Amino acid sequence: MLVRNLKKSFGSFQVMKDLSLTFEDNAITTVLGPSGTGKSVLIKHLVGLLEPDAGEVIVFGRNIWQISENERYEIRKNFGVLFQDGALFGSMNLYDNIAFPLRKHTPKSEDEIEHIVLSRAREVGLEASLGKRPNEISGGMRKRAGFARALVLNPKIVLFDEPDSGLDPVRTSLLCDLILDVHREHGGAYLVVTHDIRSARKVSDYVGVIWRGEVVHYSGAEEAFASDDPFVRQFLAGESAGPLGMD
Repeated sequence: MLVRNLKKSFGSFQVMKDLSLTFEDNAITTVLGPSGTGKSVLIKHLVGLLEPDAGEVIVFGRNIWQISENERYEIRKNFGVLFQDGALFGSMNLYDNIAFPLRKHTPKSEDEIEHIVLSRAREVGLEASLGKRPNEISGGMRKRAGFARALVLNPKIVLFDEPDSGLDPVRTSLLCDLILDVHREHGGAYLVVTHDIRSARKVSDYVGVIWRGEVVHYSGAEEAFASDDPFVRQFLAGESAGPLGMD
C-alpha cells in the first residue's frame, strides 16, 4: 500500500503537497507530525473517503481512483479502522458494536458471528463487558472495543487514527501493548497516525514524519529516532528550540 505524489486542498488551504509514502506489509508504520499537518486526511485518502486532487493511492497494486465505486467498496472490506474516539454506536451494546461489520458485510449466521465476536472481545480483554453500552465504560475500554470491531473482518490493513487520544499514559501504554500483541498474532500492514512520541517508540517498525503536507523523513524506527535532521530531532525529542515553529 502506498500513496504517490498526493495533493489535496480544501479551498485555498493545501493540506497535501506532493506527498509520497509506502506502508510495508506485515509491519507497523507510524506517521507522526504536528497537529493540523494532514495525518487524518491521509487516512481518509487510504480508505477511499477522500479523492486526491492529484496523485495516486495504491492498494493491493491498484490505484483506487481508477476503479469503480463497487471495486473500491470491496477493497475497503480489507481495512479495519480504529477512530480517535472509538466511533461506537451509543445505542448498541459492545457485542452489537463489534458484530456490526459482520452483519453489514457478510452472510454469516448469528452463531458464526457470536464465535468471532467472543474471540475478538477475548483478545482485547472485553469478554465480560459485552452487554455494556459505550457510555457505561471507560475511554480505554471504548478504544479496545473499537479495536475489536476493526479486526472482525480479518483485515489485511488496520489504520489507527490517534489511538492514544484522550488516554492517560498508563492506558496508552496498555493499548500499545495490545496493538503489538495482536499484530504479532495476525500480521498485516498497520498504520498508526499519532503525535505521541512514546507510542511511536513502542510500536513502530517504520516511522514517517509529515510537516506542512510533505514527508520530511521516512525510515526504520531505529534510524528515525537516531536522526540528526534538525526538524526530525526537534519533533521526536519534543523540544521547543529548532526549525519547527508555532504556525
